[in-house]
Amino acid sequence: QVQLVESGGGLVQAGGSLRLSCAASGSIFSINAMGWYRQAPGKQRELVAVITSGGSTNYGDSVKGRFTISRDNAKNTVYLQMNSLKPEDTAVYYCYFQGIGYDYWGQGTQVTVSS
Repeated sequence: QVQLVESGGGLVQAGGSLRLSCAASGSIFSINAMGWYRQAPGKQRELVAVITSGGSTNYGDSVKGRFTISRDNAKNTVYLQMNSLKPEDTAVYYCYFQGIGYDYWGQGTQVTVSS
């Protein structure tokens, strides 16, 4: 059974940086895309960033130029480097892996940015 394990969340001051990681445990094949969503209290879940198997990336408008997504295929791990963090980035961040016939999600990691 595949599980996604996230790490790297926490509390940071505005302007600071955090790096999130999400690693898959168990056998997983033919990953098409890996990515991150986030959900703030009282708001809908929104796309943060996605990276395809070919390396193409896409970002939510609110994080463009500040966040960078990357992946290590050998380790089945996806990363999210978050710079110039703002209080409005405060949310629970969820990673996901998507492939043919499957869609796995992490349990979520809290990111809190203080002003």
